[in-house]
Amino acid sequence: MPESNTPQPLCNSADLVEGGLAVPFDVVYAGQTCRAFAIRFEGQPQAYLNRCTHVAMELDWQPNQVFDDRGQWLLCASHGAAYHPETGECAGGPCRGGLVKIEVSEHAAVVSWHPAYNLAPLKF
Repeated sequence: MPESNTPQPLCNSADLVEGGLAVPFDVVYAGQTCRAFAIRFEGQPQAYLNRCTHVAMELDWQPNQVFDDRGQWLLCASHGAAYHPETGECAGGPCRGGLVKIEVSEHAAVVSWHPAYNLAPLKF
């Protein structure tokens, strides 16, 4: 397997708190450097591009704050679009589809993200 397709360590499992702050990371998506984030929802790590589908803006209303105040929905601070934390599907507001989901795994207290055909790690 090429090195660029291997899981990329993202953070310690303990860094993802249920309904808490997101852990940001950068990826190359469709040839562009983009911000992404990982969260924990219902015990499972999830990750998405940090890009609202209404207008390509980051969701955060404060640094790394993407959940609503109850930790139940991912919200775009600019336009109020709401997304389901488990699937990234639009749950309300001015969405145009769902968030771009990034595959993640959790093993030995480490969360990793998985590159895909259109998603790669940054090259240094």
